[in-house]
Amino acid sequence: MFESLKGDIKAVYDRDPAVRSTMEIIFCYPGFHAMLFYRMSHALWRRKFYFFGRFLSHIGRFLTGIEIHPGAKIGHGFFIDHGMGVVIGETAEIGENCTLYHGVTLGGTSWAKEKRHPTLGNNVIIGSGAKVLGPFKVGDDSKIGSNSVVVKEVPDNSTVVGVPGRVVMSAGKKIEERVERVDLGHDRLPDPEANAIKCLFDQVRALERRVAELNERLEHSADKKTSPEENAESAAEKEAAG
Repeated sequence: MFESLKGDIKAVYDRDPAVRSTMEIIFCYPGFHAMLFYRMSHALWRRKFYFFGRFLSHIGRFLTGIEIHPGAKIGHGFFIDHGMGVVIGETAEIGENCTLYHGVTLGGTSWAKEKRHPTLGNNVIIGSGAKVLGPFKVGDDSKIGSNSVVVKEVPDNSTVVGVPGRVVMSAGKKIEERVERVDLGHDRLPDPEANAIKCLFDQVRALERRVAELNERLEHSADKKTSPEENAESAAEKEAAG
């Protein structure tokens, strides 16, 4: 129990530059409080005290604004930043050293009593407001952009943005060396819509330049070629002068 508490405190120190002291974490961090309630309610759930586990988690939800079902499985080093509005479903599984921001939902898409919530690998970061819905896996070292809606599996070391979520960066494209501190980096995600608009704009400019070149060629060739009437008038003027 105490090792788990030490791990939760260390996760806050590693990933929140605003923290000043351990006392501040213990008394002022709702993500830390939510994990305390989760660990107690999860222990009750595993011992088949389902009602008391749910009731304790409900109290934690009321006090912190974070809803973690006691049946969820959460690894070491889990960190919820700010936390308000976070929802983690019953069959969700979260690996080690994962980070969730406020408004994140790990939800299900089925009413059947089966695995219906996502599984997060290790070192996964999910930005604020993102929704991950369904019984699939989000691979290790992956990032989900803010307000994305992810409904299918995400490969390892990938970046997902958009509605529905699309993988815009994956292993082999850009791989940075792993460092000791966790690189949150959810503010530097690519924008596929902006890239698409930029490509269209570049194509329009290229077409405009091409049309201008063709018009210039037509005008130049027209200057060189004169009509038969103009040629006849020019010949008559030369005869009269002669």
